[in-house]
Amino acid sequence: MGKKNWIEFDNQEKKFEETAKVDTFNKRTKIIISKQKKGKKGKTITLIKGFGTEDEILLKELLKKIKVFCGTGGILIDRNIQLQGDMVSKSIEFLRKEGFHNL
Repeated sequence: MGKKNWIEFDNQEKKFEETAKVDTFNKRTKIIISKQKKGKKGKTITLIKGFGTEDEILLKELLKKIKVFCGTGGILIDRNIQLQGDMVSKSIEFLRKEGFHNL
């Protein structure tokens, strides 16, 4: 079959835009990581707060990355990340890899 209506797209422009996107996280703010047991029927959750940004899209991208790294579920509530289980040490390790050093 011939390529009658075939159009080639160049994805290089889109990749360049993605890499050119500047992180608006203020990586010098104090991030608080704590473990809680109240609520959730006594199950342990890890609460991460203090990112210093209002952009929910960036927070959701960070949430997705940290959930994959920790291998657990999580949710974004009021600009705070809640992870299932005791993930304090893994979340500290992940955030240090991402460039957050004020933990």
